[in-house]
Amino acid sequence: MAGRILVINPNSSGDVTDRMSDALEGLRFADGPVIDCATLAEGPPGIETDCHIADVVAPIVTTVEREQNRTDAFVIACFSDPGLHAAREVSRVPVYGIAQCGYAAAIAVGERFGVISILSRSLPRHRRHIGSLGLLDKLAGDLAIDMGVTELAQKDKVLDRMTAVGSKLRKDHGADVLVMGCAGMAQYRRLLEQRVGIPVIEPTQSATSVALNAVQAAHA
Repeated sequence: MAGRILVINPNSSGDVTDRMSDALEGLRFADGPVIDCATLAEGPPGIETDCHIADVVAPIVTTVEREQNRTDAFVIACFSDPGLHAAREVSRVPVYGIAQCGYAAAIAVGERFGVISILSRSLPRHRRHIGSLGLLDKLAGDLAIDMGVTELAQKDKVLDRMTAVGSKLRKDHGADVLVMGCAGMAQYRRLLEQRVGIPVIEPTQSATSVALNAVQAAHA
């Protein structure tokens, strides 16, 4: 077994990359594909607007072009899936977006999923994306904790807000599975699941698992 998966954090926050890498530790194993996580230095501290998304497409594509000769699969680790289609256009290896994979994992687990987002202004963008995937009938609701990417290290505050939002999605909106709507939330999956009492999907784990399966199959 060999191979390499490159998980690209499109924002410039190294601590987000570190938390993301920690959440992927369970997917690393002896003789398995290397799972590297990289921070996009050209990105903003957090990708929170459509302008941020537009700004990181070119450097994501450049990274994919530069790294593809030594990489077997890419994961774009931002819940807006920025540059996903452009990266696929230039890549000779698979490129996965965490939102697409997170939603796919959610509908494999439950009937209707709820999304826990960071900011309220993200909600229309998420709805457009979910609609483009034909999954609006599976969406129970999308609620924000109203904290930015750079605030997600505030463990107690973040976890309390995520718990409140997750509980509301379960009780009031009928969600039977939750999707965490930001890669920076990765460290809270297990605790949130225990608190809310329904499955919680961490989308970077989901996308990396799909990439892992693809790389293993290619090297079988």
